[in-house]
Amino acid sequence: MPVPTSRDGWVIWLSMLLGLLLSVMPLPDFMQVGRPLWLAMLLAFWNLNLPHRVGMLSAWCLGLAADVLYGDLLGQNALVLTLSLFMVQSLQRRLRMFPLWQQSLVLLVVFGLAQLVQLWLNALTGNRPPTLLFLLPALTSALLWPWLYVALQWLRRRFAVY
Repeated sequence: MPVPTSRDGWVIWLSMLLGLLLSVMPLPDFMQVGRPLWLAMLLAFWNLNLPHRVGMLSAWCLGLAADVLYGDLLGQNALVLTLSLFMVQSLQRRLRMFPLWQQSLVLLVVFGLAQLVQLWLNALTGNRPPTLLFLLPALTSALLWPWLYVALQWLRRRFAVY
């Protein structure tokens, strides 16, 4: 008996491509500092809902793509995305049971730790930001999480991504 193959992976990768585009979309200067961590949020969503489809290798590959796109040190974003996805995976069973507002709080901590690792890597390369505003993307990502979760959950059900 033939094994059915899944043909809905394009929805996941299209959302990741959209996340890459949103990450480099021009914003006004006052909003640039609080740009959400789109790739980290998308990876967290797909890993929470489909851990057999999106994992560490996906995070590493998207991080390398982000490194090339941003012009950062090769492997910097890959490391940060992989570490943040590792934290999400280790908390996966708990996170799935939490309501969205509690998921946002947990992801605020995860994304904040990811931003601290990013700050450490930037300090090693000599590009250290002068203020604590580098944590603002973690806050905006946590505030956007419920809306992104609901939108992606609708998309997942609409296109039957399983």
